[in-house]
Amino acid sequence: MDSGEKRLNELGYKQELRREMTQFKTLAITFSCMSVFTGTPLYGQSLRYSGPACLLWGWVVVTFFTWFVGLAMAEICSSFPTTGSLYFWSAHLAGPRWGPFASWCCAWLETIGVIFGIGTQAYSVSQALQMIILLSTGTNKGGGYFASRGVFLCMYMSITIIWAVLNTFALRVIAFLNIISMWWQVIGGLLVIIMLPLVAQPIQPASYVFTHFETSTESTGISSIPYAAILSLLLAHFCLYGYDASAHLTEETKGSDKTGPAAILSCMGIISVFGWAYYLALTFSVRDLDYLYDPSNETRGALVPAQIIYDAFQSRFHSSTGAIVFLYIIFVSFFFCGLSVTTTAARVVYALSRDRGIPFSPAWRKVHPKSRVPTNAVWLCAAICMLLGLPILKLDVVFTAIISISTVGWVGGYAIPIFARLVMDEENFKPGPFYLGKARRPICLIAFLWICYTCSVFLLPTVYPLKWRTFNYAPIALGGCLALIMLWWFLDARKWFKGPVRNIDIPNGN
Repeated sequence: MDSGEKRLNELGYKQELRREMTQFKTLAITFSCMSVFTGTPLYGQSLRYSGPACLLWGWVVVTFFTWFVGLAMAEICSSFPTTGSLYFWSAHLAGPRWGPFASWCCAWLETIGVIFGIGTQAYSVSQALQMIILLSTGTNKGGGYFASRGVFLCMYMSITIIWAVLNTFALRVIAFLNIISMWWQVIGGLLVIIMLPLVAQPIQPASYVFTHFETSTESTGISSIPYAAILSLLLAHFCLYGYDASAHLTEETKGSDKTGPAAILSCMGIISVFGWAYYLALTFSVRDLDYLYDPSNETRGALVPAQIIYDAFQSRFHSSTGAIVFLYIIFVSFFFCGLSVTTTAARVVYALSRDRGIPFSPAWRKVHPKSRVPTNAVWLCAAICMLLGLPILKLDVVFTAIISISTVGWVGGYAIPIFARLVMDEENFKPGPFYLGKARRPICLIAFLWICYTCSVFLLPTVYPLKWRTFNYAPIALGGCLALIMLWWFLDARKWFKGPVRNIDIPNGN
Protein backbone atom coordinates (compact mmCIF):
# COMPACT_ATOMS: atom_id res chain seq x y z
CA MET A 1 0.00 0.00 0.00
CA ASP A 2 1.52 3.31 -1.10
CA SER A 3 0.87 6.74 0.40
CA GLY A 4 -1.95 7.51 -2.05
CA GLU A 5 -3.90 4.34 -1.24
CA LYS A 6 -3.29 4.80 2.48
CA ARG A 7 -4.73 8.32 2.34
CA LEU A 8 -7.68 7.03 0.27
CA ASN A 9 -8.48 4.50 3.00
CA GLU A 10 -8.26 7.24 5.63
CA LEU A 11 -10.86 9.20 3.68
CA GLY A 12 -13.23 6.22 3.76
CA TYR A 13 -12.77 4.68 0.30
CA LYS A 14 -11.51 1.25 -0.62
CA GLN A 15 -9.26 0.69 -3.62
CA GLU A 16 -11.54 -0.48 -6.47
CA LEU A 17 -9.81 0.88 -9.58
CA ARG A 18 -6.47 -0.59 -10.60
CA ARG A 19 -3.61 1.56 -9.26
CA GLU A 20 -1.03 1.11 -11.99
CA MET A 21 -0.44 4.62 -13.34
CA THR A 22 2.97 6.22 -12.95
CA GLN A 23 3.64 9.94 -12.65
CA PHE A 24 4.72 10.11 -16.30
CA LYS A 25 1.54 8.39 -17.49
CA THR A 26 -0.61 10.74 -15.40
CA LEU A 27 1.33 13.69 -16.78
CA ALA A 28 0.77 12.39 -20.31
CA ILE A 29 -3.02 12.13 -19.89
CA THR A 30 -3.25 15.55 -18.23
CA PHE A 31 -1.07 17.10 -20.93
CA SER A 32 -3.30 15.54 -23.59
CA CYS A 33 -6.39 16.97 -21.90
CA MET A 34 -4.96 20.48 -22.15
CA SER A 35 -3.26 20.09 -25.56
CA VAL A 36 -0.95 22.57 -27.27
CA PHE A 37 -3.39 23.16 -30.13
CA THR A 38 -6.67 23.12 -28.21
CA GLY A 39 -7.46 26.79 -28.83
CA THR A 40 -7.06 26.58 -32.62
CA PRO A 41 -10.81 27.02 -33.38
CA LEU A 42 -10.97 30.10 -31.11
CA TYR A 43 -7.86 31.80 -32.48
CA GLY A 44 -9.52 33.55 -35.42
CA GLN A 45 -12.39 34.86 -33.34
CA SER A 46 -10.10 36.15 -30.57
CA LEU A 47 -7.71 37.75 -33.08
CA ARG A 48 -10.53 39.64 -34.78
CA TYR A 49 -11.86 41.31 -31.64
CA SER A 50 -8.84 43.50 -30.93
CA GLY A 51 -5.85 42.40 -32.98
CA PRO A 52 -2.66 40.48 -32.18
CA ALA A 53 -1.20 42.57 -29.34
CA CYS A 54 -4.17 42.10 -27.02
CA LEU A 55 -4.43 38.39 -27.81
CA LEU A 56 -0.77 37.63 -27.12
CA TRP A 57 -0.20 39.87 -24.10
CA GLY A 58 -3.56 38.72 -22.80
CA TRP A 59 -2.18 35.18 -22.80
CA VAL A 60 0.58 36.32 -20.42
CA VAL A 61 -1.92 38.01 -18.10
CA VAL A 62 -4.25 35.02 -18.04
CA THR A 63 -1.32 32.65 -17.44
CA PHE A 64 -0.20 34.71 -14.44
CA PHE A 65 -3.58 34.55 -12.70
CA THR A 66 -4.23 30.95 -13.69
CA TRP A 67 -1.14 29.90 -11.76
CA PHE A 68 -2.90 30.96 -8.55
CA VAL A 69 -5.73 28.57 -9.42
CA GLY A 70 -3.28 25.78 -10.20
CA LEU A 71 -1.41 26.22 -6.91
CA ALA A 72 -4.64 26.16 -4.90
CA MET A 73 -5.81 23.05 -6.76
CA ALA A 74 -2.48 21.28 -6.31
CA GLU A 75 -2.53 21.76 -2.54
CA ILE A 76 -6.07 20.35 -2.22
CA CYS A 77 -5.29 17.46 -4.56
CA SER A 78 -2.31 16.53 -2.41
CA SER A 79 -4.56 16.28 0.63
CA PHE A 80 -7.50 14.50 -1.07
CA PRO A 81 -6.20 12.08 -3.76
CA THR A 82 -9.59 10.69 -4.84
CA THR A 83 -11.26 10.15 -8.22
CA GLY A 84 -14.22 12.29 -7.08
CA SER A 85 -11.73 15.15 -6.73
CA LEU A 86 -13.51 18.50 -6.93
CA TYR A 87 -16.84 17.60 -5.38
CA PHE A 88 -15.18 15.32 -2.82
CA TRP A 89 -12.88 18.18 -1.88
CA SER A 90 -15.86 20.53 -1.58
CA ALA A 91 -17.72 18.20 0.78
CA HIS A 92 -14.80 17.80 3.16
CA LEU A 93 -13.56 21.39 3.04
CA ALA A 94 -17.01 22.95 3.52
CA GLY A 95 -17.65 20.97 6.71
CA PRO A 96 -20.63 18.88 7.84
CA ARG A 97 -23.19 21.72 7.63
CA TRP A 98 -22.50 23.01 4.11
CA GLY A 99 -20.62 20.02 2.76
CA PRO A 100 -23.53 18.20 1.09
CA PHE A 101 -24.79 21.33 -0.70
CA ALA A 102 -21.29 22.40 -1.76
CA SER A 103 -20.60 18.87 -2.98
CA TRP A 104 -23.88 18.74 -4.92
CA CYS A 105 -23.26 22.07 -6.70
CA CYS A 106 -19.64 21.25 -7.48
CA ALA A 107 -20.42 17.72 -8.67
CA TRP A 108 -22.96 18.85 -11.21
CA LEU A 109 -20.89 21.79 -12.45
CA GLU A 110 -17.97 19.44 -12.89
CA THR A 111 -20.11 16.81 -14.64
CA ILE A 112 -21.61 19.37 -17.04
CA GLY A 113 -18.18 20.82 -17.76
CA VAL A 114 -16.40 17.58 -18.60
CA ILE A 115 -19.22 16.12 -20.70
CA PHE A 116 -19.53 19.33 -22.71
CA GLY A 117 -15.73 19.22 -22.91
CA ILE A 118 -16.00 16.00 -24.92
CA GLY A 119 -18.35 17.84 -27.28
CA THR A 120 -15.85 20.70 -27.62
CA GLN A 121 -13.10 18.34 -28.70
CA ALA A 122 -15.37 16.32 -30.98
CA TYR A 123 -16.33 19.53 -32.78
CA SER A 124 -12.67 20.60 -33.03
CA VAL A 125 -11.59 17.22 -34.43
CA SER A 126 -14.42 17.31 -36.99
CA GLN A 127 -13.51 20.83 -38.07
CA ALA A 128 -9.84 19.92 -38.52
CA LEU A 129 -10.86 16.85 -40.55
CA GLN A 130 -13.21 19.02 -42.61
CA MET A 131 -10.28 21.31 -43.50
CA ILE A 132 -7.99 18.39 -44.36
CA ILE A 133 -10.59 16.95 -46.75
CA LEU A 134 -11.22 20.38 -48.31
CA LEU A 135 -7.55 21.10 -48.99
CA SER A 136 -6.87 17.54 -50.12
CA THR A 137 -9.61 17.70 -52.77
CA GLY A 138 -8.74 21.07 -54.27
CA THR A 139 -9.57 23.89 -51.81
CA ASN A 140 -12.75 25.96 -51.79
CA LYS A 141 -11.62 27.84 -54.92
CA GLY A 142 -10.60 24.69 -56.73
CA GLY A 143 -13.78 22.69 -56.29
CA GLY A 144 -12.72 20.89 -53.13
CA TYR A 145 -15.24 19.08 -50.97
CA PHE A 146 -16.51 21.04 -47.94
CA ALA A 147 -18.42 18.72 -45.60
CA SER A 148 -22.08 19.64 -45.21
CA ARG A 149 -23.76 19.98 -41.83
CA GLY A 150 -25.03 16.39 -42.02
CA VAL A 151 -21.60 14.96 -42.86
CA PHE A 152 -20.02 17.13 -40.17
CA LEU A 153 -22.45 15.73 -37.61
CA CYS A 154 -21.58 12.19 -38.71
CA MET A 155 -17.89 12.98 -38.16
CA TYR A 156 -18.71 14.40 -34.73
CA MET A 157 -20.62 11.30 -33.66
CA SER A 158 -18.15 8.82 -35.15
CA ILE A 159 -15.25 10.41 -33.30
CA THR A 160 -17.21 10.31 -30.03
CA ILE A 161 -17.96 6.60 -30.50
CA ILE A 162 -14.30 5.82 -31.23
CA TRP A 163 -13.27 7.56 -27.99
CA ALA A 164 -15.85 5.57 -26.05
CA VAL A 165 -14.67 2.28 -27.55
CA LEU A 166 -11.03 3.03 -26.73
CA ASN A 167 -11.98 4.00 -23.18
CA THR A 168 -13.53 0.59 -22.57
CA PHE A 169 -10.06 -0.96 -22.61
CA ALA A 170 -7.89 -1.08 -19.49
CA LEU A 171 -6.49 2.28 -18.45
CA ARG A 172 -2.97 1.19 -19.32
CA VAL A 173 -4.07 1.22 -22.99
CA ILE A 174 -5.27 4.82 -22.65
CA ALA A 175 -2.10 5.70 -20.76
CA PHE A 176 0.03 4.23 -23.57
CA LEU A 177 -1.93 6.19 -26.18
CA ASN A 178 -1.51 9.36 -24.17
CA ILE A 179 2.24 8.86 -23.90
CA ILE A 180 2.20 8.79 -27.71
CA SER A 181 -0.02 11.87 -27.57
CA MET A 182 2.41 13.73 -25.35
CA TRP A 183 5.36 13.15 -27.64
CA TRP A 184 3.17 13.82 -30.68
CA GLN A 185 2.24 17.21 -29.29
CA VAL A 186 5.74 18.09 -28.16
CA ILE A 187 7.42 17.10 -31.44
CA GLY A 188 4.53 18.21 -33.65
CA GLY A 189 4.17 21.42 -31.69
CA LEU A 190 7.85 22.25 -32.08
CA LEU A 191 7.64 21.46 -35.80
CA VAL A 192 4.71 23.84 -36.33
CA ILE A 193 6.12 26.54 -34.05
CA ILE A 194 9.55 26.55 -35.72
CA MET A 195 8.70 25.73 -39.32
CA LEU A 196 5.59 27.85 -39.90
CA PRO A 197 7.29 31.27 -39.57
CA LEU A 198 10.24 29.99 -41.66
CA VAL A 199 7.91 28.85 -44.44
CA ALA A 200 5.76 31.98 -44.26
CA GLN A 201 8.59 34.38 -45.17
CA PRO A 202 8.26 37.33 -45.19
CA ILE A 203 6.62 37.37 -41.79
CA GLN A 204 4.89 40.16 -39.92
CA PRO A 205 7.23 42.57 -38.08
CA ALA A 206 7.48 42.32 -34.30
CA SER A 207 5.88 45.76 -34.01
CA TYR A 208 2.70 44.37 -35.62
CA VAL A 209 2.62 41.21 -33.51
CA PHE A 210 3.30 42.82 -30.13
CA THR A 211 1.85 46.34 -30.45
CA HIS A 212 -0.88 46.34 -33.11
CA PHE A 213 -4.38 46.85 -31.71
CA GLU A 214 -7.33 46.80 -34.07
CA THR A 215 -11.05 46.32 -33.47
CA SER A 216 -13.37 44.99 -36.17
CA THR A 217 -16.60 46.80 -35.42
CA GLU A 218 -18.04 46.12 -38.86
CA SER A 219 -17.84 42.32 -38.43
CA THR A 220 -18.27 41.87 -34.67
CA GLY A 221 -20.55 44.81 -33.97
CA ILE A 222 -18.45 45.63 -30.88
CA SER A 223 -17.20 49.23 -30.71
CA SER A 224 -16.19 49.27 -27.02
CA ILE A 225 -12.43 48.80 -26.77
CA PRO A 226 -12.47 47.30 -23.23
CA TYR A 227 -15.23 44.87 -24.24
CA ALA A 228 -13.33 43.82 -27.36
CA ALA A 229 -10.17 43.32 -25.29
CA ILE A 230 -12.03 41.14 -22.77
CA LEU A 231 -13.43 38.92 -25.53
CA SER A 232 -10.02 38.56 -27.16
CA LEU A 233 -8.81 36.78 -24.00
CA LEU A 234 -11.35 33.95 -24.37
CA LEU A 235 -8.70 31.93 -26.20
CA ALA A 236 -6.30 32.00 -23.25
CA HIS A 237 -9.04 31.38 -20.68
CA PHE A 238 -10.13 28.25 -22.54
CA CYS A 239 -6.66 26.83 -23.22
CA LEU A 240 -5.27 27.12 -19.71
CA TYR A 241 -7.69 24.80 -17.92
CA GLY A 242 -8.12 21.04 -17.82
CA TYR A 243 -5.20 20.21 -15.54
CA ASP A 244 -7.60 18.72 -12.98
CA ALA A 245 -7.54 15.58 -15.17
CA SER A 246 -4.67 14.33 -13.03
CA ALA A 247 -6.87 14.67 -9.92
CA HIS A 248 -9.51 12.40 -11.46
CA LEU A 249 -6.88 9.70 -11.97
CA THR A 250 -5.45 9.76 -8.46
CA GLU A 251 -7.10 6.48 -7.41
CA GLU A 252 -5.35 4.80 -10.35
CA THR A 253 -1.95 6.46 -9.81
CA LYS A 254 0.90 5.35 -7.57
CA GLY A 255 1.84 7.88 -4.88
CA SER A 256 -1.00 10.13 -6.03
CA ASP A 257 -0.68 12.59 -3.14
CA LYS A 258 2.60 13.62 -4.78
CA THR A 259 2.10 12.78 -8.46
CA GLY A 260 -1.27 14.56 -8.72
CA PRO A 261 0.02 18.02 -7.74
CA ALA A 262 3.19 17.50 -9.77
CA ALA A 263 1.16 16.71 -12.91
CA ILE A 264 -1.08 19.76 -12.39
CA LEU A 265 1.80 22.22 -12.09
CA SER A 266 4.00 20.57 -14.74
CA CYS A 267 1.25 20.64 -17.38
CA MET A 268 0.41 24.24 -16.58
CA GLY A 269 4.03 25.22 -17.13
CA ILE A 270 4.40 23.29 -20.39
CA ILE A 271 1.13 24.51 -21.92
CA SER A 272 1.76 28.11 -20.83
CA VAL A 273 5.00 28.20 -22.80
CA PHE A 274 4.10 25.95 -25.74
CA GLY A 275 0.67 27.51 -26.23
CA TRP A 276 2.02 31.05 -26.35
CA ALA A 277 4.75 29.99 -28.79
CA TYR A 278 2.15 28.36 -31.07
CA TYR A 279 -0.03 31.48 -31.23
CA LEU A 280 3.08 33.60 -31.77
CA ALA A 281 3.97 31.42 -34.77
CA LEU A 282 0.46 31.80 -36.21
CA THR A 283 0.42 35.56 -35.70
CA PHE A 284 3.85 36.16 -37.23
CA SER A 285 2.67 34.15 -40.26
CA VAL A 286 -0.48 36.18 -40.98
CA ARG A 287 -0.37 37.61 -44.51
CA ASP A 288 -3.68 39.42 -45.00
CA LEU A 289 -5.86 39.72 -41.90
CA ASP A 290 -9.12 40.52 -43.71
CA TYR A 291 -8.67 37.70 -46.23
CA LEU A 292 -8.54 35.13 -43.42
CA TYR A 293 -12.25 35.66 -42.77
CA ASP A 294 -13.39 35.87 -46.40
CA PRO A 295 -16.00 33.13 -47.10
CA SER A 296 -14.62 32.84 -50.63
CA ASN A 297 -11.04 32.03 -49.58
CA GLU A 298 -9.44 28.60 -49.91
CA THR A 299 -10.73 27.35 -46.53
CA ARG A 300 -14.13 29.06 -46.88
CA GLY A 301 -13.30 31.30 -43.91
CA ALA A 302 -14.22 28.42 -41.60
CA LEU A 303 -10.94 27.99 -39.69
CA VAL A 304 -8.49 30.90 -39.60
CA PRO A 305 -5.35 28.94 -38.58
CA ALA A 306 -5.94 26.58 -41.52
CA GLN A 307 -5.94 29.55 -43.90
CA ILE A 308 -2.77 30.98 -42.32
CA ILE A 309 -0.99 27.65 -42.74
CA TYR A 310 -2.29 27.23 -46.29
CA ASP A 311 -1.19 30.75 -47.30
CA ALA A 312 2.31 30.08 -45.96
CA PHE A 313 2.88 26.87 -47.94
CA GLN A 314 1.04 28.00 -51.06
CA SER A 315 3.03 31.21 -51.27
CA ARG A 316 6.36 29.50 -50.69
CA PHE A 317 5.96 26.16 -52.49
CA HIS A 318 2.79 26.63 -54.57
CA SER A 319 1.40 23.51 -52.93
CA SER A 320 -1.00 22.72 -50.12
CA THR A 321 0.73 19.47 -49.11
CA GLY A 322 2.64 21.05 -46.22
CA ALA A 323 -0.55 22.67 -44.94
CA ILE A 324 -2.32 19.30 -44.97
CA VAL A 325 0.54 17.74 -42.99
CA PHE A 326 0.40 20.51 -40.38
CA LEU A 327 -3.38 20.23 -40.13
CA TYR A 328 -3.00 16.48 -39.69
CA ILE A 329 -0.68 17.13 -36.72
CA ILE A 330 -3.37 19.36 -35.22
CA PHE A 331 -6.11 16.83 -36.02
CA VAL A 332 -4.32 13.99 -34.21
CA SER A 333 -3.62 16.29 -31.27
CA PHE A 334 -7.33 17.07 -31.00
CA PHE A 335 -8.12 13.36 -31.22
CA PHE A 336 -5.85 12.51 -28.32
CA CYS A 337 -7.18 15.46 -26.33
CA GLY A 338 -10.75 14.27 -26.75
CA LEU A 339 -9.72 10.75 -25.77
CA SER A 340 -8.28 12.08 -22.51
CA VAL A 341 -11.29 14.28 -21.79
CA THR A 342 -13.55 11.23 -22.26
CA THR A 343 -11.39 9.35 -19.73
CA THR A 344 -11.76 12.24 -17.29
CA ALA A 345 -15.52 12.59 -17.80
CA ALA A 346 -16.10 8.88 -17.18
CA ARG A 347 -14.20 9.08 -13.88
CA VAL A 348 -16.26 12.06 -12.76
CA VAL A 349 -19.54 10.27 -13.56
CA TYR A 350 -18.30 7.07 -11.93
CA ALA A 351 -17.30 8.88 -8.74
CA LEU A 352 -20.59 10.76 -8.48
CA SER A 353 -22.53 7.53 -9.13
CA ARG A 354 -20.52 5.79 -6.44
CA ASP A 355 -21.84 8.45 -4.07
CA ARG A 356 -25.41 8.00 -5.43
CA GLY A 357 -25.63 11.50 -6.88
CA ILE A 358 -26.87 10.58 -10.39
CA PRO A 359 -30.17 8.94 -11.35
CA PHE A 360 -29.76 5.16 -11.80
CA SER A 361 -26.41 5.35 -10.01
CA PRO A 362 -26.01 1.56 -9.61
CA ALA A 363 -25.75 1.22 -13.40
CA TRP A 364 -23.15 3.95 -13.89
CA ARG A 365 -20.88 2.98 -11.01
CA LYS A 366 -20.30 -0.55 -12.26
CA VAL A 367 -16.67 -1.38 -12.98
CA HIS A 368 -15.75 -3.94 -15.63
CA PRO A 369 -14.43 -7.04 -13.80
CA LYS A 370 -11.40 -7.51 -16.06
CA SER A 371 -10.36 -4.05 -17.24
CA ARG A 372 -11.42 -2.33 -13.97
CA VAL A 373 -12.80 0.53 -16.05
CA PRO A 374 -16.21 2.24 -15.43
CA THR A 375 -17.50 1.18 -18.86
CA ASN A 376 -21.14 2.20 -18.34
CA ALA A 377 -20.05 5.68 -17.29
CA VAL A 378 -17.95 5.95 -20.46
CA TRP A 379 -20.92 5.19 -22.70
CA LEU A 380 -23.26 7.48 -20.77
CA CYS A 381 -20.87 10.40 -21.36
CA ALA A 382 -20.56 9.49 -25.04
CA ALA A 383 -24.33 9.26 -25.50
CA ILE A 384 -24.95 12.67 -23.93
CA CYS A 385 -22.15 14.18 -26.02
CA MET A 386 -23.75 12.88 -29.22
CA LEU A 387 -27.09 14.42 -28.25
CA LEU A 388 -25.34 17.76 -27.71
CA GLY A 389 -24.16 17.67 -31.32
CA LEU A 390 -27.61 17.44 -32.89
CA PRO A 391 -28.11 21.27 -33.12
CA ILE A 392 -25.17 21.32 -35.58
CA LEU A 393 -27.76 20.55 -38.27
CA LYS A 394 -29.44 23.95 -37.82
CA LEU A 395 -27.39 26.43 -35.80
CA ASP A 396 -24.12 28.27 -36.47
CA VAL A 397 -23.39 28.95 -32.80
CA VAL A 398 -23.19 25.37 -31.54
CA PHE A 399 -19.43 25.50 -30.91
CA THR A 400 -19.69 28.84 -29.08
CA ALA A 401 -22.40 27.47 -26.79
CA ILE A 402 -20.66 24.14 -26.14
CA ILE A 403 -17.29 25.72 -25.41
CA SER A 404 -18.86 28.35 -23.12
CA ILE A 405 -20.86 25.82 -21.11
CA SER A 406 -17.87 23.50 -20.90
CA THR A 407 -15.59 26.23 -19.58
CA VAL A 408 -18.11 27.69 -17.12
CA GLY A 409 -19.01 24.24 -15.78
CA TRP A 410 -15.48 22.89 -15.70
CA VAL A 411 -13.81 26.01 -14.30
CA GLY A 412 -16.78 26.93 -12.12
CA GLY A 413 -16.36 23.60 -10.38
CA TYR A 414 -12.89 24.75 -9.28
CA ALA A 415 -14.33 27.75 -7.43
CA ILE A 416 -16.27 25.82 -4.78
CA PRO A 417 -13.42 23.81 -3.15
CA ILE A 418 -11.06 26.77 -3.46
CA PHE A 419 -13.56 29.07 -1.70
CA ALA A 420 -14.15 26.43 0.98
CA ARG A 421 -10.38 26.12 1.47
CA LEU A 422 -10.17 29.91 1.76
CA VAL A 423 -12.68 30.26 4.59
CA MET A 424 -12.13 27.04 6.55
CA ASP A 425 -10.22 26.86 9.83
CA GLU A 426 -6.67 25.74 9.23
CA GLU A 427 -6.73 23.22 12.06
CA ASN A 428 -9.41 21.26 10.18
CA PHE A 429 -7.17 20.75 7.15
CA LYS A 430 -4.80 17.79 6.95
CA PRO A 431 -2.10 18.86 4.46
CA GLY A 432 -0.50 16.51 1.99
CA PRO A 433 3.10 16.59 0.76
CA PHE A 434 2.34 19.76 -1.26
CA TYR A 435 1.31 22.48 1.21
CA LEU A 436 1.02 26.25 0.73
CA GLY A 437 1.18 27.13 4.42
CA LYS A 438 0.46 30.78 5.23
CA ALA A 439 0.34 31.68 1.54
CA ARG A 440 -2.91 29.74 1.04
CA ARG A 441 -5.29 32.62 1.89
CA PRO A 442 -4.01 35.18 -0.65
CA ILE A 443 -3.51 32.48 -3.28
CA CYS A 444 -7.02 31.05 -2.79
CA LEU A 445 -8.61 34.53 -2.75
CA ILE A 446 -6.98 35.57 -6.05
CA ALA A 447 -7.80 32.16 -7.56
CA PHE A 448 -11.47 32.36 -6.54
CA LEU A 449 -11.94 35.90 -7.90
CA TRP A 450 -10.20 34.98 -11.14
CA ILE A 451 -12.45 31.96 -11.66
CA CYS A 452 -15.54 34.13 -11.12
CA TYR A 453 -14.25 36.55 -13.74
CA THR A 454 -13.46 33.74 -16.19
CA CYS A 455 -16.93 32.24 -15.90
CA SER A 456 -18.63 35.59 -16.38
CA VAL A 457 -16.81 36.46 -19.63
CA PHE A 458 -17.85 33.19 -21.27
CA LEU A 459 -21.50 34.14 -20.76
CA LEU A 460 -21.20 37.46 -22.60
CA PRO A 461 -22.65 38.00 -26.11
CA THR A 462 -19.86 37.61 -28.64
CA VAL A 463 -21.46 39.30 -31.67
CA TYR A 464 -23.74 42.35 -32.05
CA PRO A 465 -26.47 43.03 -32.93
CA LEU A 466 -28.01 40.01 -31.26
CA LYS A 467 -29.69 37.60 -33.68
CA TRP A 468 -31.16 34.13 -33.32
CA ARG A 469 -28.44 32.51 -35.45
CA THR A 470 -25.52 34.24 -33.67
CA PHE A 471 -26.75 34.53 -30.10
CA ASN A 472 -24.66 32.93 -27.34
CA TYR A 473 -27.13 30.41 -25.93
CA ALA A 474 -24.79 29.33 -23.13
CA PRO A 475 -26.43 31.47 -20.38
CA ILE A 476 -29.88 30.11 -21.23
CA ALA A 477 -28.78 26.47 -21.56
CA LEU A 478 -26.54 26.52 -18.49
CA GLY A 479 -29.07 28.52 -16.47
CA GLY A 480 -31.79 26.01 -17.34
CA CYS A 481 -29.62 23.05 -16.32
CA LEU A 482 -28.57 24.64 -13.04
CA ALA A 483 -32.14 25.69 -12.24
CA LEU A 484 -33.31 22.07 -12.62
CA ILE A 485 -30.40 20.80 -10.53
CA MET A 486 -31.13 23.32 -7.75
CA LEU A 487 -34.84 22.53 -7.88
CA TRP A 488 -34.01 18.83 -7.55
CA TRP A 489 -31.84 19.65 -4.54
CA PHE A 490 -34.43 21.66 -2.65
CA LEU A 491 -37.35 19.36 -3.45
CA ASP A 492 -35.68 16.01 -2.97
CA ALA A 493 -31.89 15.54 -3.07
CA ARG A 494 -31.17 17.48 0.14
CA LYS A 495 -33.07 14.78 2.03
CA TRP A 496 -30.76 11.96 0.98
CA PHE A 497 -27.59 13.31 -0.66
CA LYS A 498 -24.98 13.71 2.05
CA GLY A 499 -21.94 14.05 -0.15
CA PRO A 500 -19.26 11.38 -0.58
CA VAL A 501 -20.32 8.00 0.83
CA ARG A 502 -17.75 5.92 2.70
CA ASN A 503 -17.46 2.49 1.10
CA ILE A 504 -14.41 1.02 2.79
CA ASP A 505 -16.58 -1.18 5.03
CA ILE A 506 -18.96 -2.26 2.25
CA PRO A 507 -18.24 -5.77 0.88
CA ASN A 508 -17.08 -5.94 -2.74
CA GLY A 509 -19.89 -6.30 -5.26
CA ASN A 510 -22.37 -4.14 -3.29
